[in-house]
Amino acid sequence: MELNGKLAIVTGGSRGLGRAIALELGKAGATVIVNFRSNAEAAAEVVAAIGDAHAVQADISTPDGVDALFAAADALGDVSILVNNAGITRDGLLPVMSDEDWLDVIQTNATATFRTCRAASLRMMRQRNGSIINITSVSGIRGNAGQCNYSASKAAVIGLTRSLAKELGRRNIRVNAVAPGFFDTEMTQALPDIVIKEVKKQIPMRRMGTPEELAQMVRFLATDGSSYITGQTFVVDGGLTA
Repeated sequence: MELNGKLAIVTGGSRGLGRAIALELGKAGATVIVNFRSNAEAAAEVVAAIGDAHAVQADISTPDGVDALFAAADALGDVSILVNNAGITRDGLLPVMSDEDWLDVIQTNATATFRTCRAASLRMMRQRNGSIINITSVSGIRGNAGQCNYSASKAAVIGLTRSLAKELGRRNIRVNAVAPGFFDTEMTQALPDIVIKEVKKQIPMRRMGTPEELAQMVRFLATDGSSYITGQTFVVDGGLTA
């Protein structure tokens, strides 16, 4: 129970990778705040599976949503762990991409991460302890056709992670990022079989990852086992970017 007594926030924690991360942190003993925007039923299921957990509905793409999330957290104790997992896609080729599709993705994936990191860092600085884990993507490292907005937002998260790690290191606060490749989630399950087949051919391990495999990395970065690691981006992609 490496995280016993720790309070963790997982944004977008009701489904997919966020769900697996919330469950894994709960398994390690953390009290988990499962943040969600709209799917209350899914969030309640995650909370029930963890036991020591709380669902908090808040749209973190807005300043008011971030304030509401951290107000709920403050009522429960000191936030020790923040996992920024919430994100959206609005895929399309750049020449025909609308301003709205660009701004929505940047707002949710990058600006919201900035705001939650700011709110968490103010609290963690007083405690002189904490771990922030930002979920980025291999698209933010190598780019991806049809995802200029998403790739840009995830590259921004990597830059934010590195800079914030340098700001907060002397306060014993670690800031790291995890870059997933292709994982078996609702998002990838919606892809046509032929696309999934082609994707697997590009992965040296010839399969997609499971959400639980990504959650193990996040758990490590949340615990004292990673006490001398900060400012890093850990790629978990089955060798896709090797």
